Amino acid sequence: MSTPRSSSKQVFLRGMTSVFLILAIASLGYIGFSLVDAKAFQVSANWRLNKSTESSRLSAVKPQRTSAPIPAVAVRAVAPTSGLAIGRLEINRIGVSVIIAEGADDETLRRAVGHVTGTALPGEVGNVALAGHRDTFFRALRNIQLDDEVTVTTPAGSYVYKVDSMEVVAPSDTEVLAASNESILTLVTCYPFYFVGPAPRRFIVRAHRT
Repeated sequence: MSTPRSSSKQVFLRGMTSVFLILAIASLGYIGFSLVDAKAFQVSANWRLNKSTESSRLSAVKPQRTSAPIPAVAVRAVAPTSGLAIGRLEINRIGVSVIIAEGADDETLRRAVGHVTGTALPGEVGNVALAGHRDTFFRALRNIQLDDEVTVTTPAGSYVYKVDSMEVVAPSDTEVLAASNESILTLVTCYPFYFVGPAPRRFIVRAHRT
């Protein structure tokens, strides 16, 4: 026959089991939503980028009738809105093809590789810095090699880079994001790749535009 004390303990254990079960279901639900949301963002942004680049190619070959020469004007790109897709990063040898979005906040990095605001935009002279999670879009960077070709495609055109170096730095080493007078690309992710929890280091890939 159960005593009141043992009965209370059983009720408590059943209650705790229910709480853990609810938390587990909620966690799985959030992970599932995150994966679906990221996939939907990638598919939609890829479709828009492909349509945009196709339109640019057609415009480039279409004859233009003008009464006078149109002077060339250098226009610096305006910084895009945070979370907005701005291009695509491809490293064919290691199977990377991912949309780039503006910003490096948690929501942006959950859906895409993020362009570090304040660094050069793709196509500009300077240091184009891109950040991504080591357990999603930048997982394959663990296999990157010197001289690998990296392509950044935007509505304005495609830019090809060649990998110069890889290094591991401390999170406080922001020198890797410093401006440059050359056209370079910096890829940033956490390190080690298989570390459980917040990783203590950063893996940096540097490439120059060819």
